[in-house]
Amino acid sequence: MREPASEEDILHLRALLSYQYGPEAGRVLDGRKVEVERSTATGRIRRIYVDGVFFGSIRASDGFILPSVEGGRLLLEVLPKGRYTVVVSRGAAPFIAKGRTVFCKHVIDADPGIKAGDEVFVVGEDGRLLAVGRAVVSGVEMKRLRRGECVKNRKSVGG
Repeated sequence: MREPASEEDILHLRALLSYQYGPEAGRVLDGRKVEVERSTATGRIRRIYVDGVFFGSIRASDGFILPSVEGGRLLLEVLPKGRYTVVVSRGAAPFIAKGRTVFCKHVIDADPGIKAGDEVFVVGEDGRLLAVGRAVVSGVEMKRLRRGECVKNRKSVGG
């Protein structure tokens, strides 16, 4: 059941976003209507809604935010250009937008600050968001390697 986020909830979410994506990320909640859904068993926040749209969920195992595609779009607006992004080739973009895995051979550029396990944003050469997912290898390796998967696509714009 959705409920308006308290000041304490918003401070908690800002801290999580800042830890996960850098100090600018917390600004994504500024001036917006934030609602949360809580776990019935623990009372912890499980899902986040910003301006009535699903922003993301909080992974129970480690407490990290898993942004939705819409959450990814909002975060890309406030983050410095290129932060936590993986740029893929024009040829691979339509497949990734439909939910396919991102392979290293399709990566044109990647934030060198990405570590394996980070939640990242996959964008096309034009800068449009294609998907959000979990990095399998570091950003440096994504650009260097020519084989294997580099991002497990969690949600894509096409489905």
